[in-house]
Amino acid sequence: METENGPVTEILVHLMRHGIPVQPNLLLGQRDDAPLPSGTARCVAAAEGLAFDRVISSDLSRALIPAARIAAARALPHSVDPRWRELDFGAWTGLAPAEVEATSHALFWDDPEANAPPEGERWSQLSTRVGAALTGIDASTLVLTHGGAMRAALAALFHMEHRHVWSFDLPYSCVLTLRVWPGEAVPTAQIVGLTT
Repeated sequence: METENGPVTEILVHLMRHGIPVQPNLLLGQRDDAPLPSGTARCVAAAEGLAFDRVISSDLSRALIPAARIAAARALPHSVDPRWRELDFGAWTGLAPAEVEATSHALFWDDPEANAPPEGERWSQLSTRVGAALTGIDASTLVLTHGGAMRAALAALFHMEHRHVWSFDLPYSCVLTLRVWPGEAVPTAQIVGLTT
C-alpha cells in the first residue's frame, strides 16, 4: 500500500470497548442504550496516551458518544461504521443471561454459529462484517466498539475459534491494541497490548 509518504508498513489499531451502559450486564446486542456519564469518562481517560490519527465507532450510542468526545477533544476525524455493532441477540436482546432458557444459553456459548439466538445473528455473520471493516483501516485508528465485535476482530485476524476469543476478558472501557500490516485481504496483525 502506498501513501504520499511512501509504503505503509504497519499501523496501530486500538479497539476500545464502550463504557458501562445505563443497564449493564444485559444482552444488549444492537439495542441502542446510552452509556453512563461515568462510562464515557472512563473511555476518554482510557484514550489518553494512545496515538491515533482518526476515530471510528459503532453507530450505537454507548460507543458513538465516547468516540465523538474523544475525537472532538483531539480535533480528529470521526466516522461511524455500523459494521462495528455488537452481535444481534435477536429475541434475547435486553435480557439478563439468567433470563434466557438455560439449555439454549449454554448451547449458544458452546457453539454460537450452530446455535444463534432466535431471530439473531450467527457468529460467522458478526466475524464477516467486522473482518470487512478491518480491511478498510489504513491509518492508526481508535475504534470504539463492543465486546463481541472485538472478539470477532480477533477471530478474523488470527483465525481463532470462538472458544479461544472468549478466553480474553474484555471489560467496559478496555483497550486491545493491535499492530496491523494492511493488505488487500484481511490484514496481518499482532496483539501488542490489553489494558483494562
